[in-house]
Amino acid sequence: AQPLVESGGGSVQAGGSLRLSCTFSGYMTTYAMAWFRQPPGQEREGVATISRDGVPNYSDSVKGRFTISKDTASNTLYLQMNSLKPEDTAMYYCAADHYLHRATMTEGDYTYWGQGTQVTVSS
Repeated sequence: AQPLVESGGGSVQAGGSLRLSCTFSGYMTTYAMAWFRQPPGQEREGVATISRDGVPNYSDSVKGRFTISKDTASNTLYLQMNSLKPEDTAMYYCAADHYLHRATMTEGDYTYWGQGTQVTVSS
């Protein structure tokens, strides 16, 4: 079984909202976790992280619009995305790592990755 499985992507008009979910294996409850995205033709970039102690962090491009949260009872990582813009169009991935205490936005710091879920925002 895949340790990380994303869902919740789709197509939405600008200004709309989506909530992404990432179910993770039970042994990842205390892992640092993050959401990354890869727009078409561009490199993967970090958008939101949550550290082992639950502290969130956001990229400047999504701060104030996106919220990351983790529910350890259901083993699910969420990304609530509001006020979506066309430039938010991308494949979104969740990631996890057991060595990080404070989550980073560096792709290479993460060991586990989901398969991705597509988000398309039309103007």
